[in-house]
Amino acid sequence: MNDNLQDLPHDRPRISDTASLLALFACSLPGSLLTLPGEDPVVSWWPGVLLTGLSCVALLWRRNRPRATAAVAITCATVVSACGYIVTVLLLGPLMVALYTLALRTNRRTANTFALAGIACLLSAALLAGPGDEPLVLKLIGPTAWLLLPVALGTSARLRGAYLEAVRARAEHAERTREEEARHRVTAERVRIARDLHDVVAHHLLLANMQAGAVSRMLPARPGEAGRIAVELAGTTSSALRELKATVGLLRQHADRETDADKAPEPTPGLARLPELAASFRHAGLTVALVTEGPPGALSAGTDLTAYRIVQEALTNITKHAAVDTAEVRLVHRADSVLVSVTNDGSARFGPLSPGDGYGLIGMRERVRSAGGRIRTGHRPQGGYEVVVELPYGLEEPARRAV
Repeated sequence: MNDNLQDLPHDRPRISDTASLLALFACSLPGSLLTLPGEDPVVSWWPGVLLTGLSCVALLWRRNRPRATAAVAITCATVVSACGYIVTVLLLGPLMVALYTLALRTNRRTANTFALAGIACLLSAALLAGPGDEPLVLKLIGPTAWLLLPVALGTSARLRGAYLEAVRARAEHAERTREEEARHRVTAERVRIARDLHDVVAHHLLLANMQAGAVSRMLPARPGEAGRIAVELAGTTSSALRELKATVGLLRQHADRETDADKAPEPTPGLARLPELAASFRHAGLTVALVTEGPPGALSAGTDLTAYRIVQEALTNITKHAAVDTAEVRLVHRADSVLVSVTNDGSARFGPLSPGDGYGLIGMRERVRSAGGRIRTGHRPQGGYEVVVELPYGLEEPARRAV
């Protein structure tokens, strides 16, 4: 019993088709009995009924074999017309259903070809063997109109179905693209936060480590100098905590927007804070010279932050890898871009030293690429190492309220 219930949905279309075709066959029966007014039937009724029934049986395969079904229906209708019957919509019912299905399941060219072939066959048979007293207008206009109508309806239904399918596909594509874009933005934001964390941690912890080492060395012999450096160490750690708090705060920016609405946002670092950045490296034994050429241009917040982070990372790398006590930061303001170069005269090594190193250079390249600029790093012909970055003024980015 369960098997029969499972097979019922598969059998339902065929049962529905059979019922529809029986109704269509019943409607076509009167078409075999129609005659012109005042005249007796010229042809017996049973050939028309037999041919119409054959067309209705062929319609059972119209979904799988629409071309073959249309060919059978055209042949039967042509024979009916050649037998001398009056070709009415009742006799043409099976052929109309076949042409509608053909137009619905194939292309326009195929449907039009079969429709024109059917019209030509019917009109030729009606003109040669049809009732002589039947008006010529009825012989020509009637069959033509009744065969073109289902083709037009089937084509319209097929185009509408194709349109709805295209709309559905576009909606699915838009939904999928929106999800992919959201994931891409989340990934990009995580990478950006990771770069900021790397810059903050690498810079401040390096200075804190050097200052702590200096305190431990000077404490027995020069306690006063050690105390001064300890105070500077406290300032370095406080600065690191502020920047870390601002960076990590991005992760909960939306959740705490209403709660923190009255709090003043942390200022975004930029080139204006380069003197403060250069002074912080004096505690690590590195003297930084700042040189500026040309009138400053209007940098966007994102580009300003990128330039600051590039200088910070380059100076941090010099402190870690170069045996020098001086470095130079040069800013050249051009008409449409700013050129930032960080150079030293020592033997700096900025390449990856171990499987976990080298993220500084990677972060620099990613920052510059996101700002639409160019970067060049490498050893100088006269000795030392340089980082040269060119950033455009005009590229607008969303302002970062926190580092």
